[in-house]
Amino acid sequence: MAASLTPRIAYFPDSFYEINGVAHTSRQFEAFVRKRNLPFLMIRAGRRNPPLSVEGNLTTLELPRGSFAFALEKDLTWDAGYARHLPLILRTLRKFRPDIIHITGPSENGMLAVIIANHLHMPLAASWHTNVHEYAASRADWLLRHFRDGRREQVAEWIEHSALYFSGRFYSIAKILFAPNSGLCRLLEKETGRPCFLMQRGVDASAFSPAWRQRRLGDNAFILGFVGRLSVEKNVALLAQVQEELKARGFTNFRFLIVGHGAEEAWLREHLPGAEFAGVLRGEALSRAYANMDLFVFPSHTDTFGNVVLEALASGVPAIVTPDGGPPSIVRDGETGFIARDEDFASAAARVISDPALHANMRQAARSDGLSASWDSVFEAVYDGYRTIL
Repeated sequence: MAASLTPRIAYFPDSFYEINGVAHTSRQFEAFVRKRNLPFLMIRAGRRNPPLSVEGNLTTLELPRGSFAFALEKDLTWDAGYARHLPLILRTLRKFRPDIIHITGPSENGMLAVIIANHLHMPLAASWHTNVHEYAASRADWLLRHFRDGRREQVAEWIEHSALYFSGRFYSIAKILFAPNSGLCRLLEKETGRPCFLMQRGVDASAFSPAWRQRRLGDNAFILGFVGRLSVEKNVALLAQVQEELKARGFTNFRFLIVGHGAEEAWLREHLPGAEFAGVLRGEALSRAYANMDLFVFPSHTDTFGNVVLEALASGVPAIVTPDGGPPSIVRDGETGFIARDEDFASAAARVISDPALHANMRQAARSDGLSASWDSVFEAVYDGYRTIL
């Protein structure tokens, strides 16, 4: 990547330290630009003191959330007074002199960046990481339960279409868009009239590897795993249904390993007897958890990519995913796992559990696919996209 052709990027992520796809991708992006010594300014929420740091060509401005902040999720916060940082952000931007401002969504950080880009007449890039429209519909149970069945579906559809419309209007402010799968790119191009490029996900195949497998002596149970936020939009209630159906089919020597936290944890603990709830894991503990699984069960319909699915594959763990969103672009049906409808998840799991040869072949194929997915190639493609608007 020639230095003369390398744009100076000011990147405003929605999150960085949290446990979600945006934060994980942002951390990998920072590692990429540090390794390549690219001119890059990251402006994010955090607690660093002093807030400004410079490391080679990487400049970081980390701004605290204050007394007007309130929780959106267990580890996601919105600061209604975030605009107080505007003078410091403007001074930092003018000193850095970026060619492009890049946002990851409509957080308080992203919205402030949109205003700044317009004020400074700078090109804006935006990456789509969360299917906000699908989240809005799945989280509207408090409203939908007041409608009859037929009417309920109509209202849910109206909520989803409205959220997509307003999201499209927001993203159309940018000159260029990035999305983690080709289907979502086509949808965004239709909704915004802007060009969309792929910003997929990579995996560290040494951090996520079968080499981390460390099961207790004599533990021969078949472990079904899930990693992610325990929330309604992840469709985690299906895990309990899978367990019930497997037991009804006569399978007894299996258990669930659940990694993550969220609003549905109490419900899952009640309806998944015998499951191990490990909470949020990082580093080697997370690597071991993945490697100790035998099959990854990911019932989400709303994930735009599915980093956790790729991490499972790299760990040598085949996955069962739904046909929706990004995960079916990661899993090769019948080779590294199965792409199944909700009602077929238990059947797919039963097929893998009852066929050791199939399971062994899937484990090998999953690891092979994980080895081929690199973060470097992901971000090199992003920089190719940047150059199209300069």
